[in-house]
Amino acid sequence: MHQRQRLEAACRILTLVYPVLLHFGSIVIPAYGALAALGVLAALFLAVRLAPRAGANPNQVWNLCIVALFAAVVGSRVLLVAVNWSALRMHPRWLLGLAMIHHPLLAGTGALVGGVAAILYGRWQRMPFWKTADALAAPLALGMGCEQVGALLAGSGYGTETSLPWAVTYDHPLAARWSGAPLGVAVHPVQAYAAIAFLTLALFLCFWLSHRQRQGDVAGLALLGFGVAVFVTEFWRDTEGRGSLLDGALDGPQAVAAVLVLAGAAVLWDRKRRDAESSAHPIAAQESAMNDGGSNA
Repeated sequence: MHQRQRLEAACRILTLVYPVLLHFGSIVIPAYGALAALGVLAALFLAVRLAPRAGANPNQVWNLCIVALFAAVVGSRVLLVAVNWSALRMHPRWLLGLAMIHHPLLAGTGALVGGVAAILYGRWQRMPFWKTADALAAPLALGMGCEQVGALLAGSGYGTETSLPWAVTYDHPLAARWSGAPLGVAVHPVQAYAAIAFLTLALFLCFWLSHRQRQGDVAGLALLGFGVAVFVTEFWRDTEGRGSLLDGALDGPQAVAAVLVLAGAAVLWDRKRRDAESSAHPIAAQESAMNDGGSNA
């Protein structure tokens, strides 16, 4: 009897999640921010390590990542300020709490702004597009995996209600305040599902980078993997704040995921087609490769 009680207590500890990682008096270290920062550092380290293997310049890849990260943070926060401008004018001190707010629209905006900034920086530095994209594929998956672990602890992008034994329950008021997570309700740990998918994808892309047949293959597979992972895991996410398409058949992230899958398939097809053309016309292929080497990302 005592052993069963201890087992149930251990399971309860494992299925309770908290948005605060550490707390020192009035200083709060949010779990989401800490895990997201860890993911950024891990992704930067991996990008620098993989850049030579992909044929890219490690220093340029590092700088591109920093520019994209800064642009993503600024872009998402500017949107948050713009949406809540009327309230912030009345309560300027609320600006200090904006960093704690998590929303799918903010993440999407940050990714879009960061991607645009990366492309512009790559063009400015004349970085080879496909080599750079291949080098960044696995680090991006790694960073997204770590971010989803932080989202699991914070309650961001929480799952639908379930009675499964591995369900998680949020009972910290900050989970509701920062992420809108329901308190006292057992939900799918969908963020863990996504984290497992992204981390597995990162491992696969690291392996495939050394075995790629063409430049751009890794980037194309990454787009496919991201799209499939997002599309599938969305079935277990609560639809609050995620939009609705086709009379509720799809939500916003699933629509984006479908675009990613199509884009990945297009990249792989284009790379294969160009490889076939290069085999048939080696002289023209050599000139094209020289142009690609100096093309912009």
